[in-house]
Amino acid sequence: MRIVVLDGHTMNPGDNPWDEIAALGELTVYERSTHGQLIERTGEADVIITNKVPVTAADLDRLGNLKMIAVTATGYNVVDVEAARARGIPVCNVPVYATQGVAQFTFALLLELCHHVGRHDASVKRGAWTACTDFCYWETSQIELAGRVMGLVGYGRIGRQVAPIARAFGMQVIVCDPCRKPGIAEGEVRFVDMPTLFSQADVVSLHCPQTSETAGLVNADRLSLMKPTAFLINTARGGLVVERDLADALNEGRLAGAAVDVVAVEPIRADNPLLTAKNIIITPHMAWAGLAARKRLMAITAENIRAFQREKPVNVVN
Repeated sequence: MRIVVLDGHTMNPGDNPWDEIAALGELTVYERSTHGQLIERTGEADVIITNKVPVTAADLDRLGNLKMIAVTATGYNVVDVEAARARGIPVCNVPVYATQGVAQFTFALLLELCHHVGRHDASVKRGAWTACTDFCYWETSQIELAGRVMGLVGYGRIGRQVAPIARAFGMQVIVCDPCRKPGIAEGEVRFVDMPTLFSQADVVSLHCPQTSETAGLVNADRLSLMKPTAFLINTARGGLVVERDLADALNEGRLAGAAVDVVAVEPIRADNPLLTAKNIIITPHMAWAGLAARKRLMAITAENIRAFQREKPVNVVN
């Protein structure tokens, strides 16, 4: 079996060997590939492994030997899954590998918005504390989370992991999820509709997939519902947010702050309005990338291929 990895660098930049997958067939790993290189590099492959390189219906028409596509991510919108299904090619993703890491990173972003630890560390090292008349100082408001409301958009695996952490900080938790009816409660979590969530939450955190229904979910109308003291956090997908609308809300003081680990086009473009917005933290899509999570990602991808070889495919999304 010929297995081709199209964009292996982010999964294994040198600390996460391919040995488990190499044992399953003749493995070729490309650190990075463009879509234009797809056919040349995978024309004879039985299995393609991709993270961000698109595989379209037109590509599938030219890949006559292809039998399986393994996506090294939970999201699989890089593959035309309907076209693959029509050709009898299973597309397998990795639904659970970074749940804990992304939930933890959500609070790393939130705590940075609350305390600006990095800014204060830098100020001390510039000499501000040495020159200070008092024994202490702070350059930003210091915000306690206890008693505030965390609003989760989406209540899948990551949302369910975030909720108890929020409760441990003393926060109330409200959730909007299409699978839960507003007005009911589940333990200490209360389910509400979208307008209620955006208007009541002190922190809105996005944990839903990007689909045709959710693209642009956070727009000017929904931002207008938020408290001017509230924060927005996005560790899900960049396309959930209309970035110009978010930048305007931040620059006009209609929102206290935001933190995003994802943007609509990645890597971020130099003209992205969020780069010059006020009170925003931007990290480079790294919430998923802890070594423990990447090792799980590697192991589950290998198991997806093994299951396919046994003719009992798992994690099939089409």
